[in-house]
Amino acid sequence: MPSPASAQAPSAVVMVRPHRFHPNPDTAHDNAFQSAPTNAPDDIARQAYAEVTQAAAQLEAAGVHVHLFDDLGERHAPDAVFPNNWFSTHAGGHVAVYPMYAQSRRRERRSDVLDLLKAEYRVQDVIDYSGLEADNMFLEGTGAMVLDHIGRIAYTAQSNRADPVALERFCTHFNYEPMAFATADGEGRPCYHTNVMLCVGTDFALGGFHLITDPLRREAVRSRLRETGRDVIELSAHQIGEFAGNALELTSARGRVLALSARAAASLTAAQKAVIERSATLLPLAVPTIELAGGSVRCMLAGVHLARRSMVDALANCPP
Repeated sequence: MPSPASAQAPSAVVMVRPHRFHPNPDTAHDNAFQSAPTNAPDDIARQAYAEVTQAAAQLEAAGVHVHLFDDLGERHAPDAVFPNNWFSTHAGGHVAVYPMYAQSRRRERRSDVLDLLKAEYRVQDVIDYSGLEADNMFLEGTGAMVLDHIGRIAYTAQSNRADPVALERFCTHFNYEPMAFATADGEGRPCYHTNVMLCVGTDFALGGFHLITDPLRREAVRSRLRETGRDVIELSAHQIGEFAGNALELTSARGRVLALSARAAASLTAAQKAVIERSATLLPLAVPTIELAGGSVRCMLAGVHLARRSMVDALANCPP
């Protein structure tokens, strides 16, 4: 039997296919997951283009609708392939636009994406926080926050990309409880984004909880996830480095799937896969070139938690 639809797992995503991809030098200083490329720039760009094209095709084949946009490189936005950082969508027709830490990342925001959402989905309002950049306040969307759409909790690793005031404003507007925590890897560096260490699905959560520095806070995060009925899957430092935390649960016509990179999927143990597969099918996507930029599959997917206009119109026209 297919898994039922879930408020946590959207059935459509926005992706951006880059034509001139390269790891962003503006973000390397605080992104420990970023790697220096060894291939020629033109080769890297071609490989990244092919990886996004293939990933979008695999998602579509699995029954997830993909809104695929192209970034031609004219705006000089190296991280355009990661749209989940500059906007998010929410049930009830709400959209948020976020303030970005690196100036080059601010050029990723594009009106045509928002126009498509308004044209094809029921959008009631767009709350734009990007003006906070003038006050050096940043909140990089569902990279900085991992949202429990069911339990209404915004799990947030503290960093220069997750300002506490901006977080509080978002949570007030969108009715989430902020749950922030400090993190550090083996070298004492904080996680630049929460979504590299935590994935919250409908029935399970994958987490590198060892990265949370305060033991009491670490257990509080685990407890909140268990309270919402989820199986908590502990990820090792190695698995976090393989991007196993950077995954996104999606809903397809055939049930829920967990989109993650092939590298991430290969790092999971048989026992961990068994827990996930009780409610979602693993969908590995090969994106090794994209991962040079310090993000993986979850970063590439901006989930659409909006009602389609056609569905709303059909319901409105139904007889009482």
